[in-house]
Amino acid sequence: MNIRAMVQRTQEVFVLVYLTLFSKATGFKPYPKPSLPQVEGAAFCLSWRLAVEADNVRAWRTVPTQCLGYIETYMIGGQYDRDVDFLVGQILSYVNGIALSGDGMDAWILDVDDTCISNVFYYKSKRYGCDPYDPSGFKAWAMTGGCPAIPGMLGLFSKLVSSGFKVFMVTGRDEETLGQVTTENLHNQGFVGYERLILRTAAYKGQGAVAYKSSIRKQLAAEGYKIWGNVGDQWSDLQGDFVGNRTFKLPNPMYFVP
Repeated sequence: MNIRAMVQRTQEVFVLVYLTLFSKATGFKPYPKPSLPQVEGAAFCLSWRLAVEADNVRAWRTVPTQCLGYIETYMIGGQYDRDVDFLVGQILSYVNGIALSGDGMDAWILDVDDTCISNVFYYKSKRYGCDPYDPSGFKAWAMTGGCPAIPGMLGLFSKLVSSGFKVFMVTGRDEETLGQVTTENLHNQGFVGYERLILRTAAYKGQGAVAYKSSIRKQLAAEGYKIWGNVGDQWSDLQGDFVGNRTFKLPNPMYFVP
């Protein structure tokens, strides 16, 4: 070992000894071991909601119990409404750039539940999705016809109709039991002037949402409609065949529809 190397090695040893003594005296740790961040409370729930909305968490059955307060605040504290309004703004920017064909076949598809009308009051009784899905309970709620309009989406609907688009309301609700009450609920909330309300008939009983809604969109395409846009609160509203020129996902951290 030459003299220069010996000097460099001596310096390194001196620095190491100094840092060791300094850390013992002050508690300072010059090289802390890396560790994973501890995600708790609202931070965990924010990460969970983001993963849900990005479709990175699938087939989940209930909201994590520790996120009850977080989801409640999100849904009724104003942020949900701001998120919807922001997305509606993006949709309108797209709509304003469309040149209609003029043949009456320019179409938009809108989901119904938690896209046009809200079930948040029902889900309040279900702890905002912390409780398991209750088919009979939801049916009883839907039969009241008391779902309020989502304001931003009502504005979008009105813009689409007045601009000349044919708006199709496509829902997984059962036509036989909920057809009339859903029609009245939409009408009472201002959804007037759509082309057609399409509900699930016996022919589609037991089908998943993706297969059912793909079949409906395929039929519309076969009729000659050009689907410019498709809006829903579930990824299953927007996946499959004939989804449209553009799709837009509204937030919904309360439940998952496969």
